[in-house]
Amino acid sequence: MVAGEASGDILGADLIRALRQQFPNAVFEGIGGPKMQAEGFQSLFQMDRLSVMGFVEPFKRLAELLAMRRDIIRRYTANKPVAFIGIDSPDFNTGIELKLHRAGVKTIHYVSPSVWAWRQGRIKKIKKSVDLMLCLLPFETEFYHQHNVAVCFVGHPLAGQFPEQPNSGEAREKLGLDPEAPLLCIMPGSRSGEVELLAKLFLESAEQIKKTVGSNLQLVIPAANDARHQQLVRILASKPELNVTLLEQDSHLAMEAADVVLLASGTTALEAMLLKKPMVVSYRLGELTYRLVSPFIKTSYASIPNLLANKMLVPEFIQSEATVDNLTGAVIQAFDSDQQIALAAEFTRLHRQLAVDSGAIAANAIAELLDL
Repeated sequence: MVAGEASGDILGADLIRALRQQFPNAVFEGIGGPKMQAEGFQSLFQMDRLSVMGFVEPFKRLAELLAMRRDIIRRYTANKPVAFIGIDSPDFNTGIELKLHRAGVKTIHYVSPSVWAWRQGRIKKIKKSVDLMLCLLPFETEFYHQHNVAVCFVGHPLAGQFPEQPNSGEAREKLGLDPEAPLLCIMPGSRSGEVELLAKLFLESAEQIKKTVGSNLQLVIPAANDARHQQLVRILASKPELNVTLLEQDSHLAMEAADVVLLASGTTALEAMLLKKPMVVSYRLGELTYRLVSPFIKTSYASIPNLLANKMLVPEFIQSEATVDNLTGAVIQAFDSDQQIALAAEFTRLHRQLAVDSGAIAANAIAELLDL
């Protein structure tokens, strides 16, 4: 198994637990994070070495990434496992899957790349590389059916980890926050590049939002890890007047406590949806990266809530649209209580659609593929 990011580590740990129910003597190894390792997984490399973003940025560590991939391929070509499971990180994992598939190893990819949204030509390589695609989102399966790739919708493990009704009061009490004052949770991303591109923009927007919502507006930022915490301490030093509460992790509590979330597009948008929180979604890439990527984008929406609903449930501001004025106006509007009630009903419906036993469904599909 190879997972390259924190979200993949969560999925991998859930899958390992489910697979152990059917294969109690199985050995799991490859690349994984602390959650997978807590389930007995042996990681051959540090997972965070794979956590690079964009199209251009990975070239900075290309030699290291290629060496890691060669080592994985050599290891599992020489000593063939029962199966190889690539968890997300498609640009890294698909190359491994192709080589191992050709060597006779059954290959599974867990988390569909956004091939239905952009770079659709990747389906040709996926078809040659993957025996089974496990999708987290229901709308993804149709694309694979069209291209005769075996696919299974497994739901999203995160959906089962969140209650249908969040408890904002309890979350605020745990974090020592004012139970009555309005609260904006700011989530500028989990990667260094994301934070550099988005944190300043989000903080400048927060300055304007505070002028309208009120001087008692609470601002909370949960840092994704120690490195991001140090990065945000440096960035916040230029905005002492905002009086931001910077947390070490606790992202779920921070979102649950919030009235509105301003966030970087990604898994965080799904988490905010599961917590029934009004949100404003934004994202920026490096200018060169965006110019290279944008011609290949084939979808109308960037955020998971909008993709699931197939309509604009929550506002999105990507690249040039990610401005202080746009974010400020959208966040202020998101504080409207009538809008929040209607949005929560939509989010609950989507939550129920995803809240299935993902690990068990995925494990059953893998067992059927392996015929063990």
